[in-house]
Amino acid sequence: MVGRIPVMNVTPLVDLGRQPAKATVGEPFPVTASVFREGHDRLGAEVVLTDPTGVRRPPVRMTAHAEVPDLYEAWVTPDAGGAWTFEVQAWSSPLGTWFHDGPVKIRADVDTELMFTEGRLLFERVRAALDPKDPGTAEQARVIDGAIQAASDTSRPTAARLAAIEDPAVVTALESHPIRELLTVEGPYPAYADRSKALFSSWYEFFPRSEGAKKNARTGAVTSGTFKTAAKRLDAVAAMGFDVIYLPPIHPIGEVNRKGPNNTLDPGPGDPGSPWAIGSKDGGHDAIHPDLGTFADFDAFVKRANKLGLEVALDLALQAAPDHPWVKTHPEWFTTRADGTIAYAENPPKKYQDIYPINFDNDPTGIGQEVLRIVRLWMSHGVRVFRVDNPHTKPIAFWEWLLAEVRRTDPDVLFLAEAFTRPAMMRGLGAIGFQQSYTYFTWRNAKWEIEEYLRELSRETDHLMRPNFFVNTPDILHAFLQYGGPAAFKIRAAIAATGSPSWGVYAGFELFEHVAVRPGSEEYLDSEKYQVRVRDWAGAEQEGRTLAPYLTRLNEIRRAHPALQLLRNVTIHWSDDENILVFSKVSTGSTTGEPDDTVIVVVNVDPHATRETMVHLDLAALGMSDNDTFLVHDEITGEDWTWNQHNYVRLDPHHEPAHILSVRRTA
Repeated sequence: MVGRIPVMNVTPLVDLGRQPAKATVGEPFPVTASVFREGHDRLGAEVVLTDPTGVRRPPVRMTAHAEVPDLYEAWVTPDAGGAWTFEVQAWSSPLGTWFHDGPVKIRADVDTELMFTEGRLLFERVRAALDPKDPGTAEQARVIDGAIQAASDTSRPTAARLAAIEDPAVVTALESHPIRELLTVEGPYPAYADRSKALFSSWYEFFPRSEGAKKNARTGAVTSGTFKTAAKRLDAVAAMGFDVIYLPPIHPIGEVNRKGPNNTLDPGPGDPGSPWAIGSKDGGHDAIHPDLGTFADFDAFVKRANKLGLEVALDLALQAAPDHPWVKTHPEWFTTRADGTIAYAENPPKKYQDIYPINFDNDPTGIGQEVLRIVRLWMSHGVRVFRVDNPHTKPIAFWEWLLAEVRRTDPDVLFLAEAFTRPAMMRGLGAIGFQQSYTYFTWRNAKWEIEEYLRELSRETDHLMRPNFFVNTPDILHAFLQYGGPAAFKIRAAIAATGSPSWGVYAGFELFEHVAVRPGSEEYLDSEKYQVRVRDWAGAEQEGRTLAPYLTRLNEIRRAHPALQLLRNVTIHWSDDENILVFSKVSTGSTTGEPDDTVIVVVNVDPHATRETMVHLDLAALGMSDNDTFLVHDEITGEDWTWNQHNYVRLDPHHEPAHILSVRRTA
């Protein structure tokens, strides 16, 4: 039922409150509601958080939206991980009504003494409610006493009495202790605060079998890398500032119908196959490919990564090769066709002969328990992050159950949904528990596309899903990178690293790998999914053929600027050129509420041509006035400029395609 003071359209609300809204420890999130009432009397509203231990936190006052009538908003910040709730409280505000009506009537000499009397009675109610044992209210009591005296003193001029009551100190003291009548409460509604890594992270993906792999110069045969050789690459990954190292499946690879180079159907005897074709005579999802080493080797790899500040993310791909042990032990977990064969994975007319998809409807309980066992096995070996392959091809109800089971005992474990699919499914996966989500970022390359997408992710879906901007993946080599040259790689990295608090890079990006298997395809030539790739990291560094220093600088900037570690703080600004993207991110002080870190990003999204234009800033969004001037520092080049509302920029993509500007101080 609608309360005495209507409170409607509360956000954030996920699935009518059946699922918790996304929150992160230390990350502010907005609570909004339509709050209104009959007549002209004033009202007030606030948000009350309850923490995971059941303690109700001090209320946070909601303020009226400047442009939307009857919309109230407050930003609240969880300071501990776990299940929180929030409620919106609204009330009739006699003080607000008096301060709106009283001065108007008194100045018009309408019921003057009656208005002073009614005001005095309200002030006395506030004064009586103050705790005399609280030293923090002593000054407020003195100020309110002055207002009571002014309202009572008929010997003073009316204007002087009213001026004393309207003194900002009086108003502040009274508003600090509002009189709440006709109190209405909506909620509680759930929100779940994950650890900060769920929001802010820098991912690097490599195939362990390629790191340290060697190619015989005479025969051309390739020897696989191992966990021991891959561990040597971790130092370089950490040095670039990444904090998550993501590994594709590390399990035995099927031998039946194994794929050859470039996804061909005729592999040679030395071809390693796709890591996503999981399972062979050597084991399944709970085993390690013999070429990579042992569990002891994996444990040593994880230990080395952790020592360098890297968390290991492991691929969770719920599918099986035809020779996976499950095919014999649990044939009911797959789909049997009319001719008695097990169905391959398909995306008609494509057929993936090296993979059997799992049919979750045949034995949901058995499959669920087996997957939970596997996840807990890898958790016991130090894995606290899972990148889930194609979760949109499995029932959402399954994921809701699995993620809840893991969260119940290990709330620090994070799951990233690799779901390039319809918006409803992507958002649904986030809603039921996935802490991060792949996005459409790789296909958003024009200025207007990026602007729309940043607005969507930071304002419209932030309560449902947290984005991770991967610039490339083993599956996705966008045409922008294929034909844009090194400038395109810089452009995409700059936007990803600043536009989203989480971003990712697949190995080879820093070497400008850009050749597709064929025109019009987004698949790499000689894709690492089907063969071992031997890269000359040292040679590329010596010859300066690497983007590693740029990626390092981007991650340094991200760590130095709290504004870049948040999602919900994006403001799109304007430029006169359709290829110059301008946005800013601002973080505010926890006590002052004033901006304490401001970053302005200006990017030329045209990798082929120099662009020069005027950019126009919404200074109010930066906590400034339209006439303010201020200093900006380019975090990439080290240059300083004095900026204002309107500024000239010139960006040469072959030199530096982006300004990442930190606002230093008022000029």
